[in-house]
Amino acid sequence: MMKMKQLIAAAVVLAALTATLYWSNHRKPADDTTAASATPTVKIVSLKQDDIAKLEIKKSGGDDVVLNRAAADRWKITSPTPLFADQDPVSTILYALSPLDNATVVEEKTSDLKSYGLADPAVSVSATGKDGKTQTILVGDDTPTGGSSYAMLSGDPRVFLINSNTKSSLNKGLSDLRDKRLLPVDYDKLTSVQVTGPKLDLTFGSDNGQWAVRTPKDIRGDTSKLENVIEKLKVADIDPSTPDAERKQAASLFAAGAPVATIKATDASGTQELQVRKSGKSYYAKTTAMDGAFKVADALGEAVSGNLEDFREKRLFDFAADNPEKIELHDGAKAWFLTRTDEDWWSGDGKKLDALSADGLLRSIRKLTATKFASGGYVKPDVTLTVISNGGKRVEKVGIAKAGKDYIAKRDGDEMLYELPAADVDDMNKSAADLKPAEAPPAHTKK
Repeated sequence: MMKMKQLIAAAVVLAALTATLYWSNHRKPADDTTAASATPTVKIVSLKQDDIAKLEIKKSGGDDVVLNRAAADRWKITSPTPLFADQDPVSTILYALSPLDNATVVEEKTSDLKSYGLADPAVSVSATGKDGKTQTILVGDDTPTGGSSYAMLSGDPRVFLINSNTKSSLNKGLSDLRDKRLLPVDYDKLTSVQVTGPKLDLTFGSDNGQWAVRTPKDIRGDTSKLENVIEKLKVADIDPSTPDAERKQAASLFAAGAPVATIKATDASGTQELQVRKSGKSYYAKTTAMDGAFKVADALGEAVSGNLEDFREKRLFDFAADNPEKIELHDGAKAWFLTRTDEDWWSGDGKKLDALSADGLLRSIRKLTATKFASGGYVKPDVTLTVISNGGKRVEKVGIAKAGKDYIAKRDGDEMLYELPAADVDDMNKSAADLKPAEAPPAHTKK
C-alpha cells in the first residue's frame, strides 16, 4: 500500500515537472514588462523622413496599400487604386519609423514565430529609401499584460518588444490612409479657384490674405461669400464605409441631376475639379480625385449656386474694420473734414472731436450697403464722400444721388450703381451734423 502511494506521488511530481518544463520552453518570454523594462533598449530602424520615397503596408486579412512620395510634403496611393493620401496618417507612420527605437530584445533568435503572432503579423510596413534600399518591420501580437507588442525587422532573427502606440501608428489601412476630401488641395497655397455655372463664371484668389475676384476684371467680390465657398469645399468629404447600394444610387442621381456648378481649384501640384449637380432637393458631386459620385451637404451646393451678382460686394466701402486716417464729406453747401491721430479724431479747423460722435459717423459710413445693384438713376451726386485708409494707400471716393425714395451711389472707377436705403444715408448725414468738439479737461484750481 505504501509503495502504491509513493508511486502515485512520484507520478504527480513528474507531471508537474513536465508541465513546468513545457511552459518554460513555450511561454512568451517578455510577458513580464517589468523584467523587459530592465533590459537595455535598442534601435530597430533609423530612417530620415525626407529620405523615405515609398511605403508598403500589409495587414493581416488583406488590406495592402502602396504609397509613393509625390512631393516633399505630399504622398499618393498607387495601390490598390490610385488615390490621394491623407498626409496626417502618413506623417504618423513616417514619424514612427524615424527612428523606431526604445525597443527591447525579447529573444535573440526564435524558431517559433507563431507564439509571437509574427508568422502572420498583424501589420508589416516596408519603407524604401531614395537609395532603393528597403527595410520591413513586422508587428505581431500584443503582450498579455498590454502596453507592448512583439516586432521583428525582416532579415534580423531577433524578436523585439515595442510600445503598443507604435503599433497603432503603423497599423493603417486604405480607409485610414486615403484622403477623404472631395477636393484635396492645399487650401493655404491656392493660386486660384474657378466657379462656373449656368449663370456664373467667376475666378478668385488670395491677395495679401484677402480673397479677391480676378475674373471678370474690376469686380469687387464679397469676401464673406468667397470665404464661404472655400470653407464648404474644405469640409466636403466622403465616408469610406458608405454601402455600395448608396454609392450606386448617388451615381445615378448625379447623372440625372441638373448642373449647379463646376469648381476648379489650383495649387502648386495642379488642378482638381469638382462637379456639383442637384437632384430633387439634394446635391451630388463628382471629383477628379477619385472614382464615383457622392451626396454632399446642401450648404456646399447653395454656396456655389447663383449668379455673379450674388458674389459682388454690396458694401459701399472696402476699409471695413480698418480705422481710416481721413474722412471728407460734402452735403450740398455743408462740409466736414476729419483726420485721425492714433485713436483721436480732429476737425478741419484743428479741434479735437468728441469720440462718441466721431465713432457714430464712422459707424454710419461702414453701414452703407446696397440693397441691390441699380441699372440707372445716377446723374449728379447730392453727397460726395472720400475715405482714406491703409496708411494712405486706399483712397475711396463715392458720389451719392437722390433717386425717388432712396439713393443711388457710385464709386470712382467702378461702373456699378449701388442702391442705398434712404434711412442709411440720412443716418450718415445726421451723424455728421451731430459731430461736436471734445469737452475740455476740467481746470485745476489752486488750493
